[in-house]
Amino acid sequence: MVYIYYQEIPKTHVLNGIMELHKHVFEGAELKLEELTDKKNLLIFVAVDSNRIVGFKIGYEYNEQTFYSWLGGVHSDYRGKRIASELMRQQHEKVKSLGFSKVRTISRNKRRAMLLLNIKFGFDIVETFMSEKGTHKIVLEKELS
Repeated sequence: MVYIYYQEIPKTHVLNGIMELHKHVFEGAELKLEELTDKKNLLIFVAVDSNRIVGFKIGYEYNEQTFYSWLGGVHSDYRGKRIASELMRQQHEKVKSLGFSKVRTISRNKRRAMLLLNIKFGFDIVETFMSEKGTHKIVLEKELS
């Protein structure tokens, strides 16, 4: 397994791999290029196995102190191999080196594995809210020390 990060939109073959994996992880939902292009200090981490994108973690600057960990997932064939943990570890290490002191993310109770991973990595639940679509959301934050 090789882990790579990008501080910009990656080349087409990598971007296509992320988009396909996003569809797989998020029940067919499409990730559009336009959703990535307007993000300040975009960071994209990928896990690659034999030229196949099998995991990703995407985030961007929320404010000067806080990095927002936005999207991530691992292909179902590769779950249970600590790929999500490694992507998160690398993301936190990198954003700390860039001067951020906090990481923020939003999860759902429905995505228990991700919620538990966030808690395992030291995130605290700071609030909850209902989205415009009526989905219960959980906001988590972690101080980078």
